Amino acid sequence: MSKENLYNEEAREKLRSIVDDVSIAMMVTNLGKQPLAAIPMDTKKVDDDGNIWFLSGMDSDHNANILRDSAVQLLYSGPGDRKFLSVYGEAQIITDTEAIEDIYDSADNAYLNGPEDSNTTAIKFVPQEAAYWDSDENRLVVLFKMARAVLTGDNQDIGVTGKMTL
Repeated sequence: MSKENLYNEEAREKLRSIVDDVSIAMMVTNLGKQPLAAIPMDTKKVDDDGNIWFLSGMDSDHNANILRDSAVQLLYSGPGDRKFLSVYGEAQIITDTEAIEDIYDSADNAYLNGPEDSNTTAIKFVPQEAAYWDSDENRLVVLFKMARAVLTGDNQDIGVTGKMTL
C-alpha cells in the first residue's frame, strides 16, 4: 500500500467519501475503562466542517458514557469496497429539536419516537485525528495483486493508507 497523509479540507473530503460509502460505524465509548463499549451506529450526515452526526436515545448506555467522558472512537469497515476508517474525537449530546429534525427520517422511527420526543438526541462527533485504508480498485483486482505479490515477492500497490489531520 502506498502512504498518503491528508490535511484539512483534503482530509475532510476523504473522510466524507469513506463515511458516505460505508455509513455504519462502530461507536466506541468508555475509552478509559475496560471493557470498551461498542455499538453500531448509522451515520446521518457529515456536515461542512467534517463533524459526523448520529441519532440516539438519551437513555442509551452510549449517551451515558459520552456524558461521563466525551472521548469517542469511530470505526468504519467496508470490506467489500476495501475502505476502512478509524476516527478519534469528541462527542456531544445535542437536544436541539431543529438539529435533530435536520437528520431525522422515517426509518429512524424503528428505534426512536420522533424528533420531538424528549428522549431523542443527536450526537455530534467532532473528529480530531483519523487513519484510513482505501483501495479504489475492485475486489477482484486487489485479490489478484495480492496473489501476484505472494508468487513473485514483488510489492503491489493495492491501495492507499495514511493519517488525517482534521
